[in-house]
Amino acid sequence: MDLSLPDVRGMTELDRAKFTKEVTVPSVEIQSKNVGKSMPVFKKYLLKMEKLKPVTEVQGNDERRKLLLDPILFETFDKLREDDQQKLSELDLNKNSFSNTCLHLEYHNFRIDDVFKAVLPEGKEGCTSYSRIGHIIHLNLRDHLLPYKNLVGQVLVDKLIGVKTVVNKSSAIDSTYRNFQMEVLAGEADFVTEVKENLCTFKFDFSQVYWNSRLCTEHERIIKLLPQKSVLFDVFAGVGPFSVPAAKVRKCRVFANDLNPSSYHWLKENVRLNKVENVDTFNLDGRQFIREQMPPFLLTRPTEPIHVTMNLPALAVEFLDAFIGLLSGVELDPLLDITVHVYSFCEESSAFSEMRTKVESALKHSIENEQIVELVDVRDVSPKKHMLRLSFRIPPDVLTKAAEEETSSEPKRLKLDLETQDR
Repeated sequence: MDLSLPDVRGMTELDRAKFTKEVTVPSVEIQSKNVGKSMPVFKKYLLKMEKLKPVTEVQGNDERRKLLLDPILFETFDKLREDDQQKLSELDLNKNSFSNTCLHLEYHNFRIDDVFKAVLPEGKEGCTSYSRIGHIIHLNLRDHLLPYKNLVGQVLVDKLIGVKTVVNKSSAIDSTYRNFQMEVLAGEADFVTEVKENLCTFKFDFSQVYWNSRLCTEHERIIKLLPQKSVLFDVFAGVGPFSVPAAKVRKCRVFANDLNPSSYHWLKENVRLNKVENVDTFNLDGRQFIREQMPPFLLTRPTEPIHVTMNLPALAVEFLDAFIGLLSGVELDPLLDITVHVYSFCEESSAFSEMRTKVESALKHSIENEQIVELVDVRDVSPKKHMLRLSFRIPPDVLTKAAEEETSSEPKRLKLDLETQDR
């Protein structure tokens, strides 16, 4: 018996009435008291459909239950293993205990994948990956799926618990504030959402800031890497996925910065929401933040390990030049320990030499092997584009180098494809 949906391929506006089907499935009646005892045999054969209970009451008989079985998995009693037949026989079940039950299936009985498989172009049904940000589903639909965008959005609202809004991104991102235009495909135009990550709550307006749920693991890696009560300078802090848990979980002293006024607003809000202390927030350009905020702190001769996160992979390496001559003319404390975690895109996931060359070029200084902490393949953006992180201890000579020429405080601005922009 085929449990798949009727062929409605090509439907672009959701018509729930079209998703109906009459099916006949194998079933067995059993005494209520024996249902639990039968599960070692029947559990793998139970019919699994949305909003349909595989164990139901027998009308007019409270002492018996009916088990609905999957016709694809279960054939007949005789086809069961001998030991399973023996177990059922001990429960007074035999081949005559089995019968067929007619079911009327509707739209609500089918899973998301079932619906998409019935509607979307053949061979393209699996191209509807999405990210969830609180009550918002964020899609990146390919061109061939755009005619079905509203149907896809409505199905996701219908099927996913707690989802109120489905949006599709545009192809380009604003290069200054790193947000993007989005189209509401289904649900409410409500973009203020909350996400829980690394024991913290983050609240923000998804239409005004950038958040990538796929970076949760990387955020956690960095937090675990930070020593207790160390110091963090977060150059491109966004709404605080590094800064807030660093202060809350690791009790770090944090200096958090973001150029986007909306990100800055929600960064401050998340500091307040999570009741964290020792966090100073800034709304500056990345170079300006490094040059203005780091020297006064470093000149206090801190003894704590200092970490710098630079998570703007399309541009972050270019901002490393802000460290050149940062403490020019100052005799450095030999205990000064600054570890930089910088992100970039490379063609290969293990592109150690490519990352190292990029960093050394920006710093205008070589990095010794012992100054390299680790190279991490954060995620694959595309087959030939990998987001990598190089963590290294900054050479003291970079900090004390005499400035040869004044470097512009204005960062280079590029038109970036959204798929390459992660925080």
